[in-house]
Amino acid sequence: MSLYQPKRILVTGGTGFIGGHLCDAICAHWGDGVEIIIPERPADDLREMATCKRLVTGVDTVLHLAALVGGIGFNMEHPAELFYDNAMMGIQLMEAARKAGVQKFVALGTICAYPKFTPVPFSEDHLWDGYPEETNAPYGLAKKMLLVQAQAYRAQYGFNVIYLLPVNQYGPGDDFDTSSSHVIPALIRKMVEAREAGAPSVYVWGTGQATREFCFVKDAARAILLATERYDGPEPINIGSGTEILIRDLVQLVKRLTKYEGDIVWDASKPDGQPRRCLDVSRAERAFGFRAETELEDGLKETIALYETSRQNGLI
Repeated sequence: MSLYQPKRILVTGGTGFIGGHLCDAICAHWGDGVEIIIPERPADDLREMATCKRLVTGVDTVLHLAALVGGIGFNMEHPAELFYDNAMMGIQLMEAARKAGVQKFVALGTICAYPKFTPVPFSEDHLWDGYPEETNAPYGLAKKMLLVQAQAYRAQYGFNVIYLLPVNQYGPGDDFDTSSSHVIPALIRKMVEAREAGAPSVYVWGTGQATREFCFVKDAARAILLATERYDGPEPINIGSGTEILIRDLVQLVKRLTKYEGDIVWDASKPDGQPRRCLDVSRAERAFGFRAETELEDGLKETIALYETSRQNGLI
């Protein structure tokens, strides 16, 4: 198998959480042989076609990570923005890249695209078997349309687009903003702040009976790099750890690792989101040799340590 060798890569979302780690992985893997272009916000608005055309000029590879994302609360408050922004960014960028003669386009989807009651573990073959979980549907469907576009462009134009379905990532540099963070950074911040304040309890959304799968961000970045280098197929591919955990157990694990000694109070009036999430990750291993290496507890320890250091240094 001949490996794909990019020379000039556009990484949308390159200043973001996973994008930063991916750019580090690209530099470590390909070194000085690759030039990375990263759009700058707010000047480079990917919702505008003129911006997309300008950014793809002279580029041979596009890694499209940019997205408007957030936790359950953010999804419930901003469904229209989540649909419009994510659909427009991806659709226009892919069209501009195709017209500019880009050699390879890597589109990142989301696990939120899966039907609400997908059999566990989620196989890529079940992606179209139902409607997504309601609180995530606008975001999930907007990203899912990029798979339709990718396969249509491959069929009609011969455009080399691959589509990856990453599970929730966590790790150093995550979003700890309470208005937009996902479950792991939100829990870490809550527990640390409660410990420092001597708070007797922490409130957590839902019942704790839902399950989730998490992939350490450095593993996810490595998976995207491997797919860029080694995969050229039309089929979507899951990216994850393949390990499922109850939210109730996750909360207890974060509580222990942050050394918070108070009580956990579950707010069952708040939604759990999708009942279960866990991916079948066998296709990624077969297609480009990816397997997650970081155990959840080890990844959480590293994430918490950096968060605590950032707080002490006044960076968060």
